[in-house]
Amino acid sequence: MTTLAEPRHAEAIKRGVAGRVVDRLGGGAIQVFLVLVAVFWLVPTLGLLVVSLRGETENNSSGWWTLFTKPAQITFENYSNLLASGFSSSFWNTVLITVPATVLVIGIAAMAAYAFAWIEFPGRDAVFLVVIALLVVPIQIALIPIAKLYGLFGIFGSIAGVVLFHVAFGLPFAIFLLRNFFAGIPRELLEAARMDGAPEWRIFATVVFPLAKPAIASLGIFQFLWVWNDLLVALVFADTSNQPMTKALQSQMRQFGTNVDILAPGAFLSLIIPLVLFFAFQRYFVQGLLAGSVK
Repeated sequence: MTTLAEPRHAEAIKRGVAGRVVDRLGGGAIQVFLVLVAVFWLVPTLGLLVVSLRGETENNSSGWWTLFTKPAQITFENYSNLLASGFSSSFWNTVLITVPATVLVIGIAAMAAYAFAWIEFPGRDAVFLVVIALLVVPIQIALIPIAKLYGLFGIFGSIAGVVLFHVAFGLPFAIFLLRNFFAGIPRELLEAARMDGAPEWRIFATVVFPLAKPAIASLGIFQFLWVWNDLLVALVFADTSNQPMTKALQSQMRQFGTNVDILAPGAFLSLIIPLVLFFAFQRYFVQGLLAGSVK
């Protein structure tokens, strides 16, 4: 027995050492690869920033990379022209649309997901299947019926109408995502809170919701990016006085096809906010994606 055990032990040691070497080499190679991917991914963003800091004459005569050899080309006149064109109002319209649409979706979906995961009521599974079925409903088929409905209630063209549309179509995915996360919370935690006499709303607020921060952060990033970058819904339901940045940039392209000194800084401002948000919450985003994968 000792003779057989020794080779196995030696083989296990060799596999362990080899495995550690492979892991270290693989980890370093993967890190280098990811850095290269990140650099290539950020090159268009860097180019857009440089274009927004160059004059129209320089952009028409040479490539954006020439700024690194001629830094005197840098000017903030494009951003001054952008603000003078009324783009700041479109920026605040985008904020007024995106923030409520994100907060409402998270709040409503979290409460609905908790009910689907931990509260017994008649028809719960059937209602949840209906919510899942709504995931496959395309936005395009709802534009005309909802436009007519908004006209009856007098909210067509308003910011409230755009927010309500984003909330309605964001809820099915949000409920599905959070319900699956809530279902993975240990039942013992909830039972202990119920034995202490805590009502359901208190269990949700003090036990479930704090534990769901990674999933909620992931959902918030998805919803924020979807609403912030939306153009179709804004084109249909927002009038000129309430238009977000995407519609404002689209109108600039229609009227001034070569107006790069307006389009470049506007596009960069519309890009930098989601980028900063993603990098600020990337830790929670990764935790939300990996939630439930390891027990």
